[in-house]
Amino acid sequence: MPSKRHLALAAACVLALAAAGTTLVPGSAGADTTIRMTTALPVWSAPGARLKLKGRTTPETRVALWIGDRGRATTTSGRRGVFHFRLGAPWKSGRYPVAVVSEEARAGLGALRVRPLVLKAVGDVTFGDGVLTAIRANGTRYPWRSVARPLRNADLAVANLEGAVSTRGAPWPGKIYTFRGPPSALRTAARFAGIDVVSLANNHSLDYGRTAFLDTIRHARRFGLARAGGGADLRRARRPAILVRGNLRVAFLGISDVRPLGFDAGTGTPGATPAFPEYIRADVRAVRRRADVVVAYFHWGVERATRPNDRQRSLTRTALDAGAHVVLGAHPHVLQPRKQRRNRLVAWSLGNFVFAAHSPGTERTGILRVKLGARGVIEHGFRRAHIHGVQPRLLR
Repeated sequence: MPSKRHLALAAACVLALAAAGTTLVPGSAGADTTIRMTTALPVWSAPGARLKLKGRTTPETRVALWIGDRGRATTTSGRRGVFHFRLGAPWKSGRYPVAVVSEEARAGLGALRVRPLVLKAVGDVTFGDGVLTAIRANGTRYPWRSVARPLRNADLAVANLEGAVSTRGAPWPGKIYTFRGPPSALRTAARFAGIDVVSLANNHSLDYGRTAFLDTIRHARRFGLARAGGGADLRRARRPAILVRGNLRVAFLGISDVRPLGFDAGTGTPGATPAFPEYIRADVRAVRRRADVVVAYFHWGVERATRPNDRQRSLTRTALDAGAHVVLGAHPHVLQPRKQRRNRLVAWSLGNFVFAAHSPGTERTGILRVKLGARGVIEHGFRRAHIHGVQPRLLR
């Protein structure tokens, strides 16, 4: 005898199919084996993220997908009995029972967990200067001890990587400040601190020349870090990093508006992506067709300025108008305001993070927390921290 829940699902299927213009009369609700799913539910899904489910039943049979207490989609199996569902996950967070139902059978898929994707973003990270001295004395984990756990708990974590990660190269001629750190420090950032993506678009990425810069890219790849904003040539520097979590495709672009002579990527020349509006507009539009959410990480502004300038505002408008959802900034070494409007967020400057804070105000930092769904930003918050030496420590 069919269970009450089974009958309810079958009845729900009838309603869903009727709404689609098909009338079915539920029969005896046969065994689950007449509907066999060939794909499983994801462990979790971000709100509105795309679900793709595939199964097999008797040929040319009308089936409905039921999520929670709603019939979400209907389709008809083909001549070989194969059927597909492609739809967005529910927008509201929660756990939803999922089943595929026909007039004679059902297949329970279990429960779908829906929750926002959590992105955490931090500002300037270097393994040179005072940080190099600290990790030589205390180990590569030392700068991250207070912040590693909350960063690891994110679905995605992004930072601006300032300086070369290499044992080769010589300081860039004429530069006053040049940063270089060991590969072991980058491995710790990825595997202990939970950083997933680094932006290479800044005024320190080529501090030790192009060979060391290419080493940085190679080491990042070796340790599983996605890269944005820098590459072996301009085409690769402009290439987005696209990561998938909870069925949501999140794209990262790195863009530098602080450009020492020779640091720009070119045709056949390694370097960083320059902040040319035509590049920003074209790159955001292109990746928007491939991703659900676009994050543009800029290096811009004036050092120790606590408010964004007109240039930052202009570049932000370019990125948002082209389809970006999150605009992040670094370089001022101090925090600047954040602004969310509907499903878009701008954080003008995230300040220093793992960095020697020598000037007043540069020791104030934190972790930006952004909740994302398929429509963009749901909400955001900021967990404040204070840099002690080179170590960011979270405030209670």
